[in-house]
Amino acid sequence: MIDKLHENHILSATEYVELLEQRNPEDTEFMRKLAQEEAQKVFGNRIYVRGLIEFSNYCRNDCLYCGIRRSNAKADRYRLTKEEILACCRAGYGFGFRTFVLQSGEDMGFSAETICDIVKSIRMEFPDCAITLSVGERSRESYEAFYRAGAERYLLRHETASEALYEKLHPKELTLANRMRCLRDLKDIGFQVGAGFMVGAPGQTVEHLAQDFLYLAELKPHMIGIGPFIHHQDTPFRDCPDGTLEMTLYCLSILRLMFPNVLLPATTALGTIDPRGRELGVEAGANVIMPSLSPKEVRGKYLLYDGKICTGEEAAECHACLENRMKYIGYQIVTDRGDYPGWTRE
Repeated sequence: MIDKLHENHILSATEYVELLEQRNPEDTEFMRKLAQEEAQKVFGNRIYVRGLIEFSNYCRNDCLYCGIRRSNAKADRYRLTKEEILACCRAGYGFGFRTFVLQSGEDMGFSAETICDIVKSIRMEFPDCAITLSVGERSRESYEAFYRAGAERYLLRHETASEALYEKLHPKELTLANRMRCLRDLKDIGFQVGAGFMVGAPGQTVEHLAQDFLYLAELKPHMIGIGPFIHHQDTPFRDCPDGTLEMTLYCLSILRLMFPNVLLPATTALGTIDPRGRELGVEAGANVIMPSLSPKEVRGKYLLYDGKICTGEEAAECHACLENRMKYIGYQIVTDRGDYPGWTRE
């Protein structure tokens, strides 16, 4: 079945369930090696870095798993100014970063016009860099404005392709149909689009994961971000078990075999559940790492889950550490923009 996935890049729902349920250490290692080989065929030993700027932890939503949910009165809220965001970009540019990822909660304090102004300022000062946005569900008109302003990529995890599970994880005003509408709009506009899901979310089954794989096969995103569910002490899911390293790595390898060209991050959440999580993610087929460029004084405030790593480090420390870690396992961090192979701005 792993060979079939490797050859055809797709399985049926039943076959995905079987692949997940019947996994064993030997098969897992076989698939990991195939996934690593596939990534190296396309990207060599090159790891793209994205400078992550978490510019606001205000959020209008109340997702049950998230530490910056609207009703968490214990969250220490902050917003960065445009000048502070540009200062983060300047620091990152000095480290060689050529992609900046602007991420926030769904903070309506940042209107579409405000975000466009920030994007235009970054584009003017750093014309050779890619600009990625991750600011949640907005109107198609807003997405079109972001694209015209100079943003080229947009990250919006679908979280789960199961409507029933989506309803368990989100408040009733959020719907899977609208999330999928956003992703379709973003792709139609011309963005390099990133979707993704949590592994081990409360109530998730292997059947749900099979739905995720099939949805992604239909969407054909340029980027896929997955990470283990990690609980946050101030959410309704505080007592739920976390997702596992093993299953997350297994899903990473499946995704690499499905999408040989996709941009696949080894996420901070992976590094949080295991000290070598990001290295293991790269060895399972990932080819992107997103170190934080956020100012040190706010890093500990953007806590979607408990125990997040690198919250006390300066950006330079974080970057140097990752560079050494990648070198140790035979990979090199590169300063390219790292676009999806063959993508051009229309």
